[in-house]
Amino acid sequence: MKRQLVVYVVSLAAFLGPFTQTIYTPILPEVRAAFATSSFLINLTISIFTFFLAMMQIVYGPLTDRKGRRAVLLFGLGVYVAASLGCFFSTSIATLLLCRAWQAVGIAAGSVVAATVIGDLFVGKERGKAMGTFQMMVSLGPVVGPIVGGFLAEHVPFRAVFLALVAAGGLVGVGNFLLLKETKPETAVSTPFRFADFASVLRHRAGSSIVLLGFMQYYSLYNFLVFLPGILTDRYGLSAQEKGTVYLAMSSMIVIGSFLGEQLQGRFPERRTILTTTYLTTASIFFFLLTAWQSLELLVIAIAMFGLFLGLSLPVQTTVLTNVFQANRSTAIGVYNFFRYMGMAFGPMIGSTLLAAGGDRLVYAVDDVLFFACALFLTARIARAAKRHSSA
Repeated sequence: MKRQLVVYVVSLAAFLGPFTQTIYTPILPEVRAAFATSSFLINLTISIFTFFLAMMQIVYGPLTDRKGRRAVLLFGLGVYVAASLGCFFSTSIATLLLCRAWQAVGIAAGSVVAATVIGDLFVGKERGKAMGTFQMMVSLGPVVGPIVGGFLAEHVPFRAVFLALVAAGGLVGVGNFLLLKETKPETAVSTPFRFADFASVLRHRAGSSIVLLGFMQYYSLYNFLVFLPGILTDRYGLSAQEKGTVYLAMSSMIVIGSFLGEQLQGRFPERRTILTTTYLTTASIFFFLLTAWQSLELLVIAIAMFGLFLGLSLPVQTTVLTNVFQANRSTAIGVYNFFRYMGMAFGPMIGSTLLAAGGDRLVYAVDDVLFFACALFLTARIARAAKRHSSA
């Protein structure tokens, strides 16, 4: 088994989750017109996908620990392809909602299994590098999705987006069928499903800290994805294609940051990397808040900084989780992903309320305050742990 190739095929399965959510957003007006339905029901096709994507993380985690990696991933990809085909053939909004839910149920397996397989195959610095590739792919999904969706919407009928997802899911499924062998350790013990396993992750100091940080990162990322187009349109009058180009600044820096995060693992203590990148992310949001309405160039620099610091942090987080939770790493990754996707859902929800109350600046001001509070909390927690360790 070529391990590095396996990393890419399982990471592509993880990529498809957030990619499927955001590739769909540029065609929402066309979908509403085609089904002659309300804005509420159209927006529900986004929310229902996010809800099931998050909820299934805590189902697939224990299931992957018990049943194995390969079977769970191939099953999930099969459900995803069938549901995407169902979206293409949907003739009513009710059918579309059902198929969108099943899309999420299927592809939710991707991120859990991918991180678990990497934890199985690699140790030490090699695990950190492989986790960097995985996290890069997951983070690229929500950024690349609108760019691809917008391109397709301009050139083909909107239903072709669903066919593109069928093709992508099919190719990823074939790749995993051919390359992924079962990686569950033979010595691993299959234990019954217990809610206490989730609680154990959150009770653990490292587990709860990584979960909190993951929530805040996706909360912030989705504030940029959802509300930045309004600024680019209203303040700078950019076209759809130009807005996609602006997003490339953030997505490319996430790639670069993830690559650098891979290389830096093992050279610096994990706690220091997490704290430093958290404070730098806080600073990048603050810089955006100060400059986004003054200069398009400075806005691009600000979101590029955000992408860089996000990318630097991501590989460390999953490496810590897979190192700490050796016996139930799938469950730990499932809990982590659940809260990240909750951040993905709560960001636009809370942001919409803040936007109505005080405009774009209030959205990012609250975002920055929350991220800074997260940084202070992590600092205090790490300081207490270091104090106890020194006195032991």
